Amino acid sequence: MAQKKLQRFADIKEFANVLEYPQDIAGKWHTFFHNHHPIILELACGKGEYTVGLARLHNDINYIGVDIKGNRIWRGAKTALDEGLNNAAFLRTSIEQLGDYFLGGEVNEIWITFPDPQLRASKQKKRLTHPRFLRIYQHILKATGVVHLKTDSPHLYTFTKQVIQLYNLELLVDNDNVYANENIAPELRIQTHYEKMDIAKSNTIHYLQFAISQPLPLEKDEQLKLLEREAIAG
Repeated sequence: MAQKKLQRFADIKEFANVLEYPQDIAGKWHTFFHNHHPIILELACGKGEYTVGLARLHNDINYIGVDIKGNRIWRGAKTALDEGLNNAAFLRTSIEQLGDYFLGGEVNEIWITFPDPQLRASKQKKRLTHPRFLRIYQHILKATGVVHLKTDSPHLYTFTKQVIQLYNLELLVDNDNVYANENIAPELRIQTHYEKMDIAKSNTIHYLQFAISQPLPLEKDEQLKLLEREAIAG
């Protein structure tokens, strides 16, 4: 297993669709993709199933899967290369560093698919829909940009709705049971490795789409923490 992991790290260094901590890429993604198509990110992309799936659906949009773990990125990057998906790429870095790789307003949309829900209250700031991260997203997103969350965690779903309400963000779509309706968008039919595992054992997939349409004042972060403590206590 260790040898396989090392081989994958070596492979992605040669993959034309993988960038590892690149220098001076912000504002130059059109040069990388050789077009000026919209840019959509998948954060904590894991094996890249969503990045690849979206790229298959829309060849006029550039998709970038972002993850810190190169051995996971390998799978999605390899599939994209094998299928000739020139609109799919992968960026190896931490989400906290997104501002180093994208200019303000350079990204059209962000997908967060089945992230670690960080269930413990002490881990609240590690949730990818916490305002700590939303401030990063707000900077790189266009004014019309949106965030998509797809999760099997009722806790993360509820927490994110709480964030949207507390910070007066714009909730565009709220679907508490994606597969209850057969007539769903093809973008929501894509399944990741973690969705298939059904780690939460909920048999229910939640989806939110929202716009970070308001400032995110730091003083409300403490209020958000208190709301969770009250929910646990009550």
